[in-house]
Amino acid sequence: MLLYGVSAGTMNLCFFMPQGNRRETRLLGILSFVHSTVWKVLFGKVADSLEKGTEHEDEYMISEKDLLVNKYISIPKDMGTFNCGAFVAGIVRGVLDGAGFPAVVTAHFVPMEGLQRPRTTILIKFAEEVGTTRLQL
Repeated sequence: MLLYGVSAGTMNLCFFMPQGNRRETRLLGILSFVHSTVWKVLFGKVADSLEKGTEHEDEYMISEKDLLVNKYISIPKDMGTFNCGAFVAGIVRGVLDGAGFPAVVTAHFVPMEGLQRPRTTILIKFAEEVGTTRLQL
């Protein structure tokens, strides 16, 4: 519930107020909104990348080389590969759900060649009710 409150506040601050209370109805529009506007409000910059999944039509990924919530946190060894980016995934899920684009949103570490730390990828898998016609970019 806390993440939904953060998400609703984020949507009000960066979307509804400047847009004159218009809601985004296009998939590309809402993904761009999360990738740029929401990311700027949360982290002061646009996310490193937004990509469409290659294996499934309904999957998209927002990647960040050094996600702030993972940058200064040491995870105890007994917690394995826990990713604090799950907090950000919850915010993204709340924003998408609030905009009428329900999705399952998860955070994953992805090793990158040449980097000491893995990047964080926020995986977005849209619900069936979003429909394939809305998923075409």
